[in-house]
Amino acid sequence: MLTIGELASYAGVTVRAVRHYHARGLLPEPERDLSGYRRYDASAVIELIRIRVLAGAGVPLARVRELLRAGEEEFAAAVADIDARLREEIRRRERHRELIARLTAGDGLALPPEVTGYLDRLRALGVHERIVRAERDGWILLAARSPGRVPEWAARKREQIDGPRLAGFFRVLGQALDRPADDPRLAGLADELAGYFARLAEEKGEDYVDDLDLEPPLVELMDGLAFDTVPPARRLIELLEERGWTGWTRLRRVDPPRDRA
Repeated sequence: MLTIGELASYAGVTVRAVRHYHARGLLPEPERDLSGYRRYDASAVIELIRIRVLAGAGVPLARVRELLRAGEEEFAAAVADIDARLREEIRRRERHRELIARLTAGDGLALPPEVTGYLDRLRALGVHERIVRAERDGWILLAARSPGRVPEWAARKREQIDGPRLAGFFRVLGQALDRPADDPRLAGLADELAGYFARLAEEKGEDYVDDLDLEPPLVELMDGLAFDTVPPARRLIELLEERGWTGWTRLRRVDPPRDRA
């Protein structure tokens, strides 16, 4: 026969836990012996271990009490349900671990591989990190809003960035990041970019240039991100409009002012 301390030790719990299970009606309290001590037999150890395992698996104590009183079939079915729940919890936590591990990759936390590959390509081409960051933030919004179209958009951006014109534009823009709005090099950038858009529209069609199909509030939000991260972009938009194009996130052709027509 065991004392309450010995019972707790055999079952791997504390004496306080044993008393708590007594109070909750989970573990019957034995009668006291002539010395005034409660004594427990092997069945109490087995019952206490069952309580410990069920409670440790996250089963509420009220449900533990029901299971301890259930028949064999009901108990087995309940244990199977608990096991299925724990397996799903393990899978969920494994997914969380993968996300946490991707924190070290920075971009990979919120973006699919197609986009992180594109961003890595920008870095490999020598594009300034502030521009890469503006691209990344815009992709985060796109991926959250229209995840199904991200692979298509990313493939198109990879195709464009592998051409010399757009990559060169990004590099020159990086050199102009801290230039004032009246820097003459911005006008040259606008000429270069407008020419690139015109050739792209001629070769691929107008739909290829403007195919995001985003609602105006999202476009405005993404434009704001770009302008905050890359201040010269706002001035470039003004210069591009003089050259027949407007928009940063969503580009479209417009009629240029008459003095530039």
